[in-house]
Amino acid sequence: MTTPTSPLTHFDADGQAHMVDISAKAETLRVAVARGSIRMQPATLALIASGNVKKGDVLGIARIAAIQAAKKTSDLIPLCHPLALTRVAAEFEIDSASSSVHCTVTAETLGRTGVEMEALTAVHIGLLTIYDMCKAADRGMRMEGIGLLSKQGGKSGEWRAD
Repeated sequence: MTTPTSPLTHFDADGQAHMVDISAKAETLRVAVARGSIRMQPATLALIASGNVKKGDVLGIARIAAIQAAKKTSDLIPLCHPLALTRVAAEFEIDSASSSVHCTVTAETLGRTGVEMEALTAVHIGLLTIYDMCKAADRGMRMEGIGLLSKQGGKSGEWRAD
């Protein structure tokens, strides 16, 4: 095995992309929380809140899409390890003051590598699902502030965003 000479672990000493070897890592509880928002016109937010969008329950469908996305992350991100997720929770909050919907996803596994990518992928897809379901009413919606809030587990321990 070639030892990486860079902090970018998905490249070997020769600069070639590779899947990180996690065989020597201990299995620990790994938890990651990610969050993001989608801003929209107040009328679009009112449609979501009222449940009167033609395609159905926007937030319920976005929740299922986010969970599915977490489960499929390794199919979408080439060098991600497939993980046996033990829990994925997707929560949506309607924020009238900013005319936004906030999505927070918690992903958990008992494994050898973290679940940050699963939580982040779930947030993106949850928000994209809202966009897809509401685009006929508001093509100007924009996703923003997507990022990792915290992670725990593994040898690097706990990390929290500033």
